[in-house]
Amino acid sequence: QVELVESGGGSVQPGGSLRLSCVASQNAYLMAWFRQIPGKEREGVAVLDDGGSLAYQDFVRDRFTISKDNVLRTLFLTMNRLEPEDTAVYYCAAVVGRKKLTMRAEAYDFWGQGTRVIVSA
Repeated sequence: QVELVESGGGSVQPGGSLRLSCVASQNAYLMAWFRQIPGKEREGVAVLDDGGSLAYQDFVRDRFTISKDNVLRTLFLTMNRLEPEDTAVYYCAAVVGRKKLTMRAEAYDFWGQGTRVIVSA
């Protein structure tokens, strides 16, 4: 069982920045950020594996960066040039076993409670 606790959400104006954090109770091979916009399905944002391979969804457009501190067991999502369309609840997810990079939600076994991001003028 892996417990994930996100933090760092909040309200920000368009063009602003936020850094989300996700502390894991143990190291996981594959970790990812997802988001759920009201009225829409949960979608992948970025994924990172234990070997350093990573992938982003197209809508990130070089604005977001996923990273991880293995000593702190913490996953980060640094978000720059935020847009109103980025307003969502952001979730951290993890897979303990070795798995290929994926942003399919059903591939992940453990989820955090989410942290809300609001981008508004």
